[in-house]
Amino acid sequence: MVAVLASLLLAGCAGSEVPSTPYVCLLSKEQRMLVAELFFGRGIKGRAPVTDTEWADFAAQTVTPNFPDGFTAFDGDGQWRNPATGQIVSARTKILIVAAPRTPDLAQRLSAVIETYKQRFGQQSVGIITRDSCAAF
Repeated sequence: MVAVLASLLLAGCAGSEVPSTPYVCLLSKEQRMLVAELFFGRGIKGRAPVTDTEWADFAAQTVTPNFPDGFTAFDGDGQWRNPATGQIVSARTKILIVAAPRTPDLAQRLSAVIETYKQRFGQQSVGIITRDSCAAF
C-alpha cells in the first residue's frame, strides 16, 4: 500500500519539474519581480460597506508606505465561502496589484497590508495570489 502511494505521489510530481535554465525576461528593460494580487472584501457585517473614502485613507496610510514605488487598485465583484459556516457571501471587492522586487522584507510588507485591513474593517480574510513575473515601469 505504501509503495503504491509513493509511486502515485512521485508520478504527480513528474510533470512539475523546475526548468534547468533560469527564466529570462522577454524585454530588456524588464526585471524579475513578484506580483501579488490581493482581494479585499468591502462588505462589513452590521454596517455599510467600506466606502471609497475609507479605502483611499487605508491606501494612503497602509499600502503606500509599504509599496511606495506604486500599485494599482480597482473595483470588482467577489464571492467567498466562509470555511466555518459554509455560507457563500457575495460583496463588492477592491483588487490591489503590486509588482515588487523580492526583498527580504516583502512578505512582511504584504502581511502588514493584509492584517491592517482585516483589523480595521473586521474582515476574516483577505485573498492573495502571488507569482513570479517580469515587469518594467
